[in-house]
Amino acid sequence: MEWINDVIEKYIKKYKTNCPFELAKLLNIHVIFYDLPDEVDGMYYYTKRNKFIFINNKLSEFKQRFVCGHEIGHAELHTKISTPFLRSSTWFSVDRIEVEANYFATHLLLYNQEFENYETKIDILRENGIPYEMERFL
Repeated sequence: MEWINDVIEKYIKKYKTNCPFELAKLLNIHVIFYDLPDEVDGMYYYTKRNKFIFINNKLSEFKQRFVCGHEIGHAELHTKISTPFLRSSTWFSVDRIEVEANYFATHLLLYNQEFENYETKIDILRENGIPYEMERFL
């Protein structure tokens, strides 16, 4: 997934931030905090060349930050792909798409981190507000 690292590096060098909320604004992606069902952390929506990220307003600040990064991954890596549509109306597996978005969010948030300052991978994730399930991307 080196190509995803290249995308992240390009954006960080251009916009001088790895904050998902700042990056979304700079990429002209509209972020909307919304009262989503508990089982939905967030979603990306593309219509008429406009990009929207909806984030569950009941999530913690750290989780909202990760979700924003994940949804930016969808917006920039899979711009016109609707995973809800693929799940409900096709046999297409969305696993690869979700893995790539998770990888994007994890590496965006950890860009230029000094890993020697941490004892374990779990410490890295906890200190940076990244879900433990993302350990596989370290």
